Amino acid sequence: MKRKYFGTDGIRGQSNLFPMTPDLAMRVGVAVGTIFRNGAHRHRVVIGKDTRLSGYMLENALVAGFTAAGLDVFLLGPIPTPGVAMLTRSLRADIGVMISASHNPFEDNGIKLFGPDGYKLSDAMEGQIEELLEKDMTAQLAKSQEIGRAKRVEGDIYRYIEHAKRTLPRDVTLQGLRVAIDCANGAAYKVAPLALWELGADVVTIGNEPNGININLDCGSTHPEALQKKVHEVRADIGIALDGDADRVLIVDEHGKIVDGDQLMAVIADSWAAEGMLSGDGIVATVMSNLGLERYLKGRSLNLHRTKVGDRYVVEHMRQNGFNVGGEQSGHIVLSDFGTTGDGLVAALQILACVKRQGKSVSEVCHRFDPVPQVLKNVRVSSGMSLENVTVRQAIADAEAELAKNGRLLIRPSGTEPLIRVMAEGDDRAQVERIVDELISVISAVRNVA
Repeated sequence: MKRKYFGTDGIRGQSNLFPMTPDLAMRVGVAVGTIFRNGAHRHRVVIGKDTRLSGYMLENALVAGFTAAGLDVFLLGPIPTPGVAMLTRSLRADIGVMISASHNPFEDNGIKLFGPDGYKLSDAMEGQIEELLEKDMTAQLAKSQEIGRAKRVEGDIYRYIEHAKRTLPRDVTLQGLRVAIDCANGAAYKVAPLALWELGADVVTIGNEPNGININLDCGSTHPEALQKKVHEVRADIGIALDGDADRVLIVDEHGKIVDGDQLMAVIADSWAAEGMLSGDGIVATVMSNLGLERYLKGRSLNLHRTKVGDRYVVEHMRQNGFNVGGEQSGHIVLSDFGTTGDGLVAALQILACVKRQGKSVSEVCHRFDPVPQVLKNVRVSSGMSLENVTVRQAIADAEAELAKNGRLLIRPSGTEPLIRVMAEGDDRAQVERIVDELISVISAVRNVA
């Protein structure tokens, strides 16, 4: 069944347009509060947010909904998404909420929900919430004497800072490292620089002056050019680029070259395997991770297990199959020994530990393989267009046969737009580009006929 409100990562959209309105946010509070209001104890919810202007509006609407449902609300203020997940467990809350649209521009916002175990809600649970949102929930409201209370507890962000610091191995200090960090004018603008400084680093910070509308604006992991420039300017040993809610990270080496999530997972997998810390026979990533990563891991007797796009699917596979390292090419790195969701700061600390222990430069430590040429293009189609057309299926089969063992083909509908994404990768860039262009032409022709 097609879902009306939830996408691949909670509810998301442009502020003050459906579904990202205060009215719906309040109804989400009532619906979620109703579902998680089990037992005789006082129920509590923690709410964090990034620095978007619309966060104030949505925060207050959610508070109204949760308190109306009888839950007590703890307002954390600006804090990374992994901090909300951690504090949901630490404070024994029944539910955790992060108000953020991650790497999107400030006009957008979103609502991410975590269960009492700190993990994002399942599809089935989100389906229950959607059902309630479509109903009259007046009967679910708390009695007058049972309405919840709300209080702001900004000091609890330091619990997250201490948690992040403890993930750095005890034998490692960051003294002697000059670290440039770009906080994307987002949720980590306070916690990330402070954690790095307390661990001994010489910290140079940019993207730490949020004003409500500059989150992810020409900064952060989606726009690392500012950090690349700063690394050169201050001669930093490493650059760390977070996104708006700090659940993803990219690294910039001392030469200003970007290191993506695939390389970072390779570094951590190698390190943890050598230390006997790696669980499972490899790591978990999505279908978008580069073939070069898969080959690199295979050369070290490790496997790459692929999932659908979305860190929630990576986490789900990790939990079901006993893996403790997973992530996405975009920089979502999930280390389940330390947390339940992607954590940009914690992942960066693992990379810094490798740099310090090996006594080598970031460029030496973080270049584990040469990426295979990868080409991704989108073609706009009518909503709901199927890839089961005979002509399209034959073209895909021909392309797969041509790539054979020298490459990989991935064709998938976008989860948020009426687009078909066509991606191919292989050792011959010219061949890969031609195959993608030919498939785009076939899909476009079928679309036009339809």
